[in-house]
Amino acid sequence: MLVHFFSAEGWQSWDLGGQPLIPERMPVLIDDDFLFEDAYGPRATRAVNAWLRTLPSTGAPSPNSWRAYALAARDWLMHLRRHCVAVFGPRQELVAALGTYADRRLSGPLDERLVSSSWELQVTALSRFYSWAVSEGLAGAVPFTQAVGMRMVDGRLVQGERNLARLRRPKPHVKVQYLEGDFAELFCHARAGLGPGGLEDEDSRGRFPGRNAAMGGLVLGTGMRSREFTYLLVHEVPPLPAEPTEVPIPWVVPELGAKGRKFRTTWIDYVSLAAVHSYSALDRELSRGSWRPPTPLVVEEADFRGGRVNGRRTAWSQLGPSERLRLVGPEGGSLLLALSYGGRPFVDWRTLFRRTARSIRARFEPRFPEVAPHRLRHTFAMATLAKLVEGHYRQAAQLARPGGNRQGQRKGGMTWPSPQNSAIRQNGAWSRSRRPHGHLPDCRAGNRARRPRKPARPAFGGSGRQPAAGAHVHVVPVLSLNDNHLSYPLEHALEEFIGGAEGRRLQGRWG
Repeated sequence: MLVHFFSAEGWQSWDLGGQPLIPERMPVLIDDDFLFEDAYGPRATRAVNAWLRTLPSTGAPSPNSWRAYALAARDWLMHLRRHCVAVFGPRQELVAALGTYADRRLSGPLDERLVSSSWELQVTALSRFYSWAVSEGLAGAVPFTQAVGMRMVDGRLVQGERNLARLRRPKPHVKVQYLEGDFAELFCHARAGLGPGGLEDEDSRGRFPGRNAAMGGLVLGTGMRSREFTYLLVHEVPPLPAEPTEVPIPWVVPELGAKGRKFRTTWIDYVSLAAVHSYSALDRELSRGSWRPPTPLVVEEADFRGGRVNGRRTAWSQLGPSERLRLVGPEGGSLLLALSYGGRPFVDWRTLFRRTARSIRARFEPRFPEVAPHRLRHTFAMATLAKLVEGHYRQAAQLARPGGNRQGQRKGGMTWPSPQNSAIRQNGAWSRSRRPHGHLPDCRAGNRARRPRKPARPAFGGSGRQPAAGAHVHVVPVLSLNDNHLSYPLEHALEEFIGGAEGRRLQGRWG
């Protein structure tokens, strides 16, 4: 059975009344005899292809998901064909086929055996396919068995179902793989062509050390996913503050390149952003060339928000990864941040990180683990958690708050709050008021008592009530580590703080 990825190029010569209603790069399953129906009627591949075309509008917009689901369906169809079982046959036969399929994929031949995460993907794909087939009236039975149970949601019991074909999942914290501080530092040095401690490594054979060091620091400093940082444009790099700062600098993640196409904002530290600007101004300029793809998108008048693409003003946020790969300047050369020889875009970061880790194990540290882009994302999360626990961002907030430099006390390059101007609230929020805690005018015109102002909503949750005078305030950092993003309050609270009034005053003060 073949898997073909559809392309509508040249459809005008296919003698059709209109362009086919098939998304670009949509996988199509084809039997070896290139038939979709026979004397017995339509084949199962026809139903699978119809289901695949519904994925973009049913919560799976990524072509990578289409490919994974198509391959899972292909393997299932081939297994059923091997055992002469119909795809929409009786439930007893489907359940028995699923049992043999699970045995083969989990403990069968090595070339067909799957790890637990890949098996979960198979179950998800087949479960969605049979649910669609039942809703379309194609199937009267499904091979899966659902267990009904109760679980607690928002303080109340709700009934839920669990697919018994799924394997037991490890606890979320077990799956978090990251680099310790010394290993992360060693990895940064190796990307730059240096040895342990940042010393010159005469035996280093890496190419483009400036690019590799800057992009690696960008991943460790922002926590972006591979798809997000690979297709970054050079014009999307935030401007560098006029002076070094401890305050995180916001970085908007391209919406169409993010997971699930969800808009979000991350941040980067000053040192990592300065390295990216240095690479853009020096090493990247030396790599520029006249490279052009077969169908280029020529960009003119480019700025931070967008440019004139083939004569039409377009925002960068409207471009997906495939369009970004085709962007070139008026004289040629890719507009991606990371370039290779002749201005070609560089996108194979997984291989580069893997080779860097292999070189470190062979030459410096045999305990060094395998490194993938997502491990660096976890490393960023753990480093951010450590800074929260140490009060790093709280100190940065004190530096950024209005009047902090005038009333605070300088210590170690940071502005430390005095008892009179402390703006720390419960649960780590910062006051937007210039008045110290507990200070309210006790009279108005006419000697009427003034009603206290309603306190601002705390960025980190909590009740928002002011602490009593002399009370000891505990700042409780909260961080949620999951597979999707660093959730509230870490990402959103800092984004709210930096993007709010304090951030605007800070930008004005620093030019």
